[in-house]
Amino acid sequence: TNIILQHLRMSKHTDVAGDVLLERKGCAGVITLNRPKFLNALSLNMIRQIYPQLKVCTFLEAIIWILLKVYHNRTFLIFSPILGPSGICAQAPLMIVESSIAFVVEYILNIATKITALFLLGSCQKPYVALIHGITMGGGVGLSVHGQFRVATEKSLFAMPETAIGLFPDVGGGYFLPRLQGKLGYFLGLTGFRLKGRDVYRAGIATHFVDSEKFSMLEEDLLALKSPSEENIMDVLETYHAESKIDKDKSFILEEHMDKINSCFSANTMEQIIENLRQDGSSFALEQLKVISKMSPTSLKITLRQLIEGSSKTLQEVLTMEYRLSQACMEGHDFHEGVRAVLIDKDQSPKWKPASLKEVTDEDVNNHFKSLGSSDLKF
Repeated sequence: TNIILQHLRMSKHTDVAGDVLLERKGCAGVITLNRPKFLNALSLNMIRQIYPQLKVCTFLEAIIWILLKVYHNRTFLIFSPILGPSGICAQAPLMIVESSIAFVVEYILNIATKITALFLLGSCQKPYVALIHGITMGGGVGLSVHGQFRVATEKSLFAMPETAIGLFPDVGGGYFLPRLQGKLGYFLGLTGFRLKGRDVYRAGIATHFVDSEKFSMLEEDLLALKSPSEENIMDVLETYHAESKIDKDKSFILEEHMDKINSCFSANTMEQIIENLRQDGSSFALEQLKVISKMSPTSLKITLRQLIEGSSKTLQEVLTMEYRLSQACMEGHDFHEGVRAVLIDKDQSPKWKPASLKEVTDEDVNNHFKSLGSSDLKF
């Protein structure tokens, strides 16, 4: 017990130079991402700090609920899970990385720890509030969408653009995406479409929407709760949500297209989805064809199967499946090439292998989902 308490002890005078600020405020365990220079991108070191704190907060009776936020509500929450040397996010614009090998090595080292943390979060029985303010991609998605309460603002931006870099929507994407309304999650996962502001709430990714200028007040009111129940926290969030006026009267950006999305993305093969879009022929459908044509054919096929299978799996089963997918992608061609084209050379012209959907065989896809035996992810 003493070891756990020593590990948990969080001073009110936390060193702001740390990438993660860990505090106990009353009955709340507060995790603050403090890496604004790199858009609060998750590093391996940050994950290693967050995971044990989540674990301790889950079992320590004095901690009743958990809050994830960013230091002083800086512009961004968390960016991509792809990490370069020293754990610095490769997508942060100031970084120049010499070789894609660095990404691959860091990603392999990172993936098991991160996935296990996500499973812990998804199975945590204590109220978990994530303030998803700013860009939320990759690791940011993983640390927020599996929590019970997710609060977006007008500055929130959500996307899962992994098929553009030869990967797939990981961090439990195979669990939460197919559980969104209709075929919206399939559309988001395959195209990388970006949702902004209140649309993040309307899509079901956030549970509440609050004006960003009210974030500090919201945090204060939440932390002022003496011994909060799930209902107490919900009441505070609902009050702020009801008072929010920004874009309240605007319709969901995809509302007029949902029938097309549900129809076109209901197919069980990428080839049929593309045929559905072609037959639709609307400007929206043709735009999605253009977007999909730029994605890795292999990523598209494994992502579609990931979402179909994930729709009926538990979160733990999905994370096991995604770990297998990650290892197969590391051994393949497209992830290396996608990182090179999009993040290193930035020529935006990846040369995918195979280069077309018809060249991606069922065997190729099946190999991504094979059990790793004794090397499978263990929780």
